[in-house]
Amino acid sequence: MKQGLLYYSGLLLLVGLLWLAPTPFLPAADANTRILFLGDSITAGLGVEPEHSYPALIDQMLKEKGVHGIRITNGSISGSTTAGAFSRLKWYLRAKPHILVLALGANDGLRGLSTVEMARNLDRTIVLAREQGIRVILAGMEIPPNYGPDYSKAFRQVFVSLADKHPITLIPFLLKDVAGRASLNQADGIHPNRAGHRIIAATVLPYLLE
Repeated sequence: MKQGLLYYSGLLLLVGLLWLAPTPFLPAADANTRILFLGDSITAGLGVEPEHSYPALIDQMLKEKGVHGIRITNGSISGSTTAGAFSRLKWYLRAKPHILVLALGANDGLRGLSTVEMARNLDRTIVLAREQGIRVILAGMEIPPNYGPDYSKAFRQVFVSLADKHPITLIPFLLKDVAGRASLNQADGIHPNRAGHRIIAATVLPYLLE
């Protein structure tokens, strides 16, 4: 009788432990939405502390809205052009991102590089992302008018054409309400300061929440 009670008690304890144990079929990491930012110095946060770059501010804003389980990776590199977008995304595929914010092209424009080649580079990257089931948000850019109306128009049209070609989300202009405003940029007039990054974060956030 005593042995039977011991066996029964042990069985109840085992069942209780199994019930309390986390299920092995859904690791905690799989519950997260992983967002990858691929950009240049603007997205990398050149000139401001990492926590004040707009991807980091978006992370904070999401938490303030009660949106948790988000993991943001900022894979941006200062000085990068669209030429490296494809290979960089291939490297970051190991992180299995769900969403890609593709914010490249500004340096192509500032260097006067071919818009045809720029479009080809971005297109290859978008195709790779979609083949992996990654949702793409393409951040549009504009260049100063001193590059000439023809080049400026062709540059802007790259982003619009890609958004028409692929089922992706387009942010018309990443630097909306920031570009050209001295109070929102650093001394070089190109890279946003803290206040500028906060405005960019507010611009991008609604596209992510969709």
